[in-house]
Amino acid sequence: MSEVRIAAEPRTEFGKGAARRTRRAGKVPAVLYGHGTDPQHISLPGHDLMLALKTPNVLLQIEGLGAGSELALPKDVQRDPIKGFLEHVDLLLVKRGEKVVVEIPITLTGDVVPGGVVAQDLVQLSVEAEATHIPSGVEVDITGLEVGTQVLAKDVKLPSGATLDTDEEALVLQINDATASAGDTETAEAPETEVAEGEAAEAEEAPAE
Repeated sequence: MSEVRIAAEPRTEFGKGAARRTRRAGKVPAVLYGHGTDPQHISLPGHDLMLALKTPNVLLQIEGLGAGSELALPKDVQRDPIKGFLEHVDLLLVKRGEKVVVEIPITLTGDVVPGGVVAQDLVQLSVEAEATHIPSGVEVDITGLEVGTQVLAKDVKLPSGATLDTDEEALVLQINDATASAGDTETAEAPETEVAEGEAAEAEEAPAE
């Protein structure tokens, strides 16, 4: 995976007011921690960081630190719930050759068999990989999978160098009968309809006061 260089500046002010001032200046408050070191409070350029975070598990090369550049992975990204802008980021220090556990997205490819419908339980897998070679994701091809087929975590082919950290027996997806699924929905809705019709009939039979 590629590394994204990003310049950091030390933060000496803390609290909500200081964070707001940092964001008004187009920067994002962040904390860099890991490997038994004291947390480093820094700020990062907002636009550059936003672009970098479009890549899952992006590896950041943080420059401008006192001890030189450091490699880090985003571990917690906080966004404004309404406007979506970055509010704060926690970054985990990593080293080349070090193994880390990350979540990678699952992408489905191919078309479901006629009469089938995909019920997907997991959209991510937890894997262990070398910090500078984290896979961008995994693909599961559903072409030709018959109704009733289950795909477990252990069935997913992982990229070279990655090992599964998720429970091997965890259900990723199942191919269900589309007709049966539609029938279940209709059955679930039927009682409400019957109750409504029964109440209407009682109302017609009730004597006027």
